[in-house]
Amino acid sequence: MTILLSLFLKLSAFSLVAFGGVSALLPVLFDLAVNQEQWIDVQTFSDYFAIAQAAPGPNYMTVTLIGWHLYGVIGAFVATFAIAWPSSILIFYLQRLLLGIKDPLKKQAIQYAAAALAIGLVLSSAWEIALQINHGIAAYALTLFTIGFTLITRWHPLYLIVLGAILGLLGLI
Repeated sequence: MTILLSLFLKLSAFSLVAFGGVSALLPVLFDLAVNQEQWIDVQTFSDYFAIAQAAPGPNYMTVTLIGWHLYGVIGAFVATFAIAWPSSILIFYLQRLLLGIKDPLKKQAIQYAAAALAIGLVLSSAWEIALQINHGIAAYALTLFTIGFTLITRWHPLYLIVLGAILGLLGLI
């Protein structure tokens, strides 16, 4: 039961700072789940993150899978609820506050600042995760290629996922 309480309290606190979604603070979630609490190992975290990104639905599925790993269905429910409830209440009141602002320039400035913060956190998170999971020159080359490819083309990212899977199956990354 103490694992469930710890899971609930830590993920509830995490939710309040996960501005831009769970993906924005993935390195912090990694540090919490793998290094601090040792709920899961590095490979399991990477696997759960991959499953969460491949599956349709909200990006906090990684948290749900961690809860499931720890305590089954009850753990999955507790983790999902813990990650959702604080930020949901916060957003509810922030939205009411934004709707009360009459000056369109102030409202637009707040929205642009929030978008910039979320984008910056997501990019920082992606880079930090790449540094933690890449092993070898081929993995770093694939990461840099993926960044360049997505910036230059409008191709669907599924092609890059397939490329990464093929390189992984061949043992190149």
